[in-house]
Amino acid sequence: MSNILVVLESRDGSLRSASLEAVGAARLIAEVSGASVLALATETCELDAGVLGAAGADLVLMAKTSGHSAEGAAATVARVAKEHQASVVLLAATVRGRDLTGRIAALLETGFAADCTALDAAAMTFTRPILGGKAFTTVKINGPVAVASLRANFFAAAGREANAEVQEVVAEAGLSRVTAINAQSGGRPDVSEATRVISGGRGMGDAANWNLLEAVADAIPGCALGASRAVVDSGWRPHSEQVGQTGKTVAPELYIAAGISGAIQHLAGMNCSKVIVAINKDADAPIFKHATYGIVGDALEVLPALAAELQKLNL
Repeated sequence: MSNILVVLESRDGSLRSASLEAVGAARLIAEVSGASVLALATETCELDAGVLGAAGADLVLMAKTSGHSAEGAAATVARVAKEHQASVVLLAATVRGRDLTGRIAALLETGFAADCTALDAAAMTFTRPILGGKAFTTVKINGPVAVASLRANFFAAAGREANAEVQEVVAEAGLSRVTAINAQSGGRPDVSEATRVISGGRGMGDAANWNLLEAVADAIPGCALGASRAVVDSGWRPHSEQVGQTGKTVAPELYIAAGISGAIQHLAGMNCSKVIVAINKDADAPIFKHATYGIVGDALEVLPALAAELQKLNL
């Protein structure tokens, strides 16, 4: 019987939440096909067999290597997929996941579906947004193995009562290796994985006003900071916070857009958010056509009031 292989991603030795979502998606396929779910960590990290078992994994494999190598990780995944006769390989659609997906598909001589937001376990098809999120396409992979990357916040861990078995595997060597990652500081979650996001645009006026956004984020548990492309291009915020077609794609439960007009490029990165709150002094700003709630006003005046009210709620 074929298996389903999920590629786990870690950062600073800890498993990323998007990987647990991918394991949950694999469980959906397993329940239909009767296959087993294998989770592979391509580098040594902290793994909890109980957590991964609850998420949907039957067997957890950890490669005995430290540090990330794109070539090495892809080769390890391809080898393990062949050894365990995997018919499906899933990854989180993170920056690293996007780097690995094409490499893995090439090594397995198959096709792949990128940045998927849904899957049909019975038909073995994947749904992904196209045309800047204006339409969706259904993809069926005509190859020996179906490889797909899954967008964060669209899937969930299985939530079952089970423990996974843990085994070690040999890692393939790579020509290059990541020696360091200059990650954002401040202890906030990655904008692409957060369930709550507040982003600022040129309407914030100046980089010095970002403390107004931070005050709101501090009042909302687990809230990440985002920014429009114009803000990043101006050097106000780092590229790691950019939301949009040329930045990161997000799909949080709550997305607050402050001083963002709603250009197509930005909408492509956040229009799948469950609830969108727009704050803009231009009543005709395009963002209001996509917002669940809209506040017509200067973000520099609205944000302090919003932060004050949120602090009263003591969330």
